[in-house]
Amino acid sequence: MDVLLTKALDVDVAEAARACVDAAVTEASRQADLLIGPPPQPGSPEWRTEEADGTARQRALASQLLQFRIVLATGVDPLPSVAGLRRWGVTWELIARAAGVTRQAAHERWGRRVREFLDPYETGEPGGPVPDDEGDLR
Repeated sequence: MDVLLTKALDVDVAEAARACVDAAVTEASRQADLLIGPPPQPGSPEWRTEEADGTARQRALASQLLQFRIVLATGVDPLPSVAGLRRWGVTWELIARAAGVTRQAAHERWGRRVREFLDPYETGEPGGPVPDDEGDLR
């Protein structure tokens, strides 16, 4: 077999695949900012207003939800996005709405993996504001 074909079929592609996923996630963030609109310049009067009235947090949450939707649409594993949303205190209901599924379906799809991701040693300290994963489903 040709040397180039052999290399194409045998070379380890794990690092290249990770680079592609990283690029997709970075681009999802950029696209979310384009769709939502840029935040005000730090220190500007508009920025101070958004910080004071809670719009800055809403903007950040909206951006994270939109990034999740974009990542999900690309076929890239959204686990880091879902885990980040849960750490922010986002409910399964809101994650489900962003994914276009029911709350139960979202929890069944990602709940166990998110717990393993946030608490790999099962210490009961998932490192976020939503430690009662099951309570959120009530």
